[in-house]
Amino acid sequence: MQALAFAPMREEDLDWVSAREAELHAHPWSRGNFADSLASGYDAWILSRNGEAVGYAVVMNVLDEAHLLDIAVTLEAQGGGLATRFLDWLAETARARGARDFYLEVRPSNTAALRLYARGGFVEIGRRRGYYPATGGREDAIVMRRAL
Repeated sequence: MQALAFAPMREEDLDWVSAREAELHAHPWSRGNFADSLASGYDAWILSRNGEAVGYAVVMNVLDEAHLLDIAVTLEAQGGGLATRFLDWLAETARARGARDFYLEVRPSNTAALRLYARGGFVEIGRRRGYYPATGGREDAIVMRRAL
């Protein structure tokens, strides 16, 4: 049985988080982006399994909305349902803090994330044209929403 724990991200986690981000994304957030998120008071979390950090997420809360800004599970830990459990926990935490809706943006090319979000109850509500940097140009963002 896996023992999962969710802890607030701290300054001392940022080197680990930014290294994982660089491994997982072609256009990663910088260490500074994560530091700014902490300084801005965003909900930033570390997911651990059996005492080992295996994921992280950043959520911005605005009034009765929560916005998932970043979520990731390490390559070694992918495929075992951790991202689903993390996403559900983040949604429940946002709901408990008063959010009625949970939003996110995702690249159309990120098919694994699209499957995760669809399974998690998110539905497409729009697109942001040219939102993301991409090799050779820009890529749209699919805007998704989950009612809490």
